[in-house]
Amino acid sequence: MASQVIEGVVNFSNVTQHDMYNGQSTGAYSMTITLSEDDASTLSSQGVKIKDYEGSKQRKFKSKYDILTVDAEGNKYNGEVPYNSRVRLKYKTGPAHPVHGTPVYLEAVKVLEEAEVAEGAADF
Repeated sequence: MASQVIEGVVNFSNVTQHDMYNGQSTGAYSMTITLSEDDASTLSSQGVKIKDYEGSKQRKFKSKYDILTVDAEGNKYNGEVPYNSRVRLKYKTGPAHPVHGTPVYLEAVKVLEEAEVAEGAADF
């Protein structure tokens, strides 16, 4: 499947370290974003399952490989992408699964607008 792009707002970013589940590494990088209604319906039409969290459409994109992360100018971005940042994701879809839907594999992240990190939030 050819690469596609989608924009959204970051909820969870794990692009520099593997995602953790129950204290164990999943062996994969991931990013969960909030999608616009249009983007959510586009993904749904491709068989991708979308979660509804408090009225917002969300989807988690994963990869077992290192993820290229750049800023708006195309320069390498260092560190995790802050919560509430606006991003554009490059991804591929995989073969459809009868129960779990169509998987989406994250290839690259472009940080369009970096959100401000609240003072002291890193220590919390």
